[in-house]
Amino acid sequence: MFTGIIKDVGRVGGVTRRQGGLRLRVQFSNAAEFADLSVDESVSINGACQTVVALGEGWFEVDTVEETLSKTTLGSLHHGSLVNLERAVRPQDRLGGHFVLGHVDCAAVVEKIRELGSSREIWIAFPDAFSPFIVSAGSITIDGISLTVAKLEPLLFAVAVIPYTFAQTTINELKSGSRVNLEFDILGKYVARQLGRPPSSVAVASKIDEGWLREQGF
Repeated sequence: MFTGIIKDVGRVGGVTRRQGGLRLRVQFSNAAEFADLSVDESVSINGACQTVVALGEGWFEVDTVEETLSKTTLGSLHHGSLVNLERAVRPQDRLGGHFVLGHVDCAAVVEKIRELGSSREIWIAFPDAFSPFIVSAGSITIDGISLTVAKLEPLLFAVAVIPYTFAQTTINELKSGSRVNLEFDILGKYVARQLGRPPSSVAVASKIDEGWLREQGF
């Protein structure tokens, strides 16, 4: 699990195709944050949870499979691409963003970017299937960054990006037409799931009546 608070901007140092998937080598600059990184650990790369399979001084590698490539933008990465990095959260860490699983729901397209004084407003188009999972002032993850939905329209939403986030993440690389990874709030997805069916407790309670109690010896 992650929080959407980016700890480093890494750089892709190599891309190797392997039986339909990719082996990605990622170089990191925040040595203090990644000093004790180990094989089998989870790392968020542009919002996609990946498992470290090899590492060395200043770099680690992950294997990206076909399923991940079909749902994310990782397949478009190339040597030199910048990526947002976050290590998995520890139980004692502060939860500065929101609950992020690193399970990307879809790739989406940046429609427009507006400069608003010191901040920027980024508008992103998203598929209609995910409409139940997004609300105004709710949380959303864009390329691994925890952000707040500032405005919401049919199939479009906007986030306001403060100068610090703009400077410390790859969001400053985005432009109209850029593709980004989206993960909708897991809490919203669970709520939508439950509202779509009758609670199981109601179904059980409906069978308990006077006749049923008499049959059971009460």
